[in-house]
Amino acid sequence: MTVLVTGATGFIGGSLCARLAQEGHSVRALVRSSARAIALRQQGIETRLGDLRDRAALEAATAGIDIVYHFAAVFRKEVSRKEVWDTNVHGLENLLAAAAQSGVTRFVHCSSTSVYGLSPRTPTTEDSPFVPIRADLYQASKLAAEQTVSRYMSQGPLAATIFRTTGAYGPGDLRFLKLFNAIARRRFVMLGPGTPLFSMIYIDDLVDGIVRCGTQASAVNNSYLLTGDNPRTLNDTMRIIAEAAGVPGPRLHIPVMPIYFAALLMEWTLKPLGISPPLYRRRVNFFRIMRGFDNSKAKQELGFQPKVDLAAGARKTMAWYRAQGLM
Repeated sequence: MTVLVTGATGFIGGSLCARLAQEGHSVRALVRSSARAIALRQQGIETRLGDLRDRAALEAATAGIDIVYHFAAVFRKEVSRKEVWDTNVHGLENLLAAAAQSGVTRFVHCSSTSVYGLSPRTPTTEDSPFVPIRADLYQASKLAAEQTVSRYMSQGPLAATIFRTTGAYGPGDLRFLKLFNAIARRRFVMLGPGTPLFSMIYIDDLVDGIVRCGTQASAVNNSYLLTGDNPRTLNDTMRIIAEAAGVPGPRLHIPVMPIYFAALLMEWTLKPLGISPPLYRRRVNFFRIMRGFDNSKAKQELGFQPKVDLAAGARKTMAWYRAQGLM
């Protein structure tokens, strides 16, 4: 097949590109920076410069494509609501319209489990209510994006699939580097009791699930949670990462709410001055959000089956960080 991947310079999108290229598919990557796409070209992947806000570029990128896997999104905390919406929502609308016009047959959209909000019911399923945190632009935009894809599911010619994931990690990932490094250096401090559940998924397992979303007939006009098995508490998660690093598990806990209100105060006082706060509520919410997700629907309908548990995945990830000289 001929496949287009947006957000291909990111961890998940890049990992999917590598998997598809290895399987012999023709892979085209939509990128905003030619310099950041060097590694993709070295793998024989075609790169096209373009932006989700540029309809003409999207029409050119989707020409001759069978499947679109969409990952590109803005999630930086410093950007405005307009910037987030122009890319995550209106940009998605542009891509869907271009894909439909180009005759694309399948469209797979990467969403986020953050659409369920701060304290979703446990276990959380595909049918659980969406309650994104009101002040979180990223979460609100991901829900609006899902609603846009759902409209195409019911009205348009595209066969679309939505998947939601959280905590993707493994060799090549840098988002969890600070966490692994802090634990390995015995500098990690737990905010709050550490009892909220946290689901992580090893990158190879996630990519397998994503490919199934784009190829299985049962995935058409459907949505899935692609998360790891057996969500663990934050305390257990950090202990397992510590074991991979060969150090004792973190023991220091401090109250979370004073830190949360400090972050709120920083946002209120510094952002209007054009200063990036050193701490955001979104980061503090990492220690507050419940992430107890049920992946049984993907297992039953797609044959999705995570194979790498957290202990093995943490060891592989820690080894990669050290081999790269990152720790």
